[in-house]
Amino acid sequence: MTYEVWLPFPAAELDGLPEGPDYRFWDGEGDFPADPADCDFYVVPYMKGSGVAVRPMAGMTSVKVVQTLSAGIDHVQPGLELLPRGVQLCNARGVHDASTAELALTLILASLRGIPDFVRGQDSEEWRSGFRPALADKNVLIVGYGAVGSAIEDRLAPFELARVARVARSARETARGPVLPIAALPELLPEADVVVLITPLTEQTKGLAGAEFLARMKDGALLVNVARGGVVDTKALLAELESGRLRAALDVTDPEPLPPGHPLWHAPGVLISPHVGGPTSAFFPRAQRLLVDQLNRFVNREPLHNVVLTTGS
Repeated sequence: MTYEVWLPFPAAELDGLPEGPDYRFWDGEGDFPADPADCDFYVVPYMKGSGVAVRPMAGMTSVKVVQTLSAGIDHVQPGLELLPRGVQLCNARGVHDASTAELALTLILASLRGIPDFVRGQDSEEWRSGFRPALADKNVLIVGYGAVGSAIEDRLAPFELARVARVARSARETARGPVLPIAALPELLPEADVVVLITPLTEQTKGLAGAEFLARMKDGALLVNVARGGVVDTKALLAELESGRLRAALDVTDPEPLPPGHPLWHAPGVLISPHVGGPTSAFFPRAQRLLVDQLNRFVNREPLHNVVLTTGS
């Protein structure tokens, strides 16, 4: 049996792909490379948005696997109801851990130490010295303690923190300490100097960092969002930023991309990066390893990794 696989990279660039399948290159640009009805394994183009991701899915009547190259799956969810029953949806858990954790640490340090102000000072040839907060001795709360959350804590370890608190959907124990359930947030938020959001965007987490959540954060605390923009209530965050009570470092926003003229651009105490947690030099080798492993498993009829759900179940 010959399988058809849609890849967002030319197959020649991926060493170790199994022989046998017909590989079709489609990165989300232009026409489809073949009839979607013949596709068995669909690798979703990376960072091309939901419209591109979903576009061929209605015609994929024979597809068996949809593989994202992101940890989040919200961009493909609108197309899941278009797929036949029994399709496995796999995410890219592990691919973005290093890059996203690096960016989270960068945003924390840059915000605390005032790097944006130094850059503006350099642009205007001003020597803006002063006393800045350190990361040392701070309490950090990680909300969404999965693979990326764990990688963030790994990178925080050398910085002599007072405490790291961990929150996830359900409680569990880890080598570094307990992970508490979401229900513990009201008690943990007032103690945290830095709150890092790295949850998936679901019905349960949409607007999680709303007015009540933000009001519980201590004065002067820093909110870091490397999750999805919709996890934060933008209006509520703007109110806290404009009052000067909180600061924020955001790799993701709602809306996204943030349009010209949006008040978040110039809110006091905010640092914004344009959703760049994943796209770094670390992405391609890790994505390649994932795809090669998954496709070898698929061809050999072995269980796939990172199965998030199966349609129709």
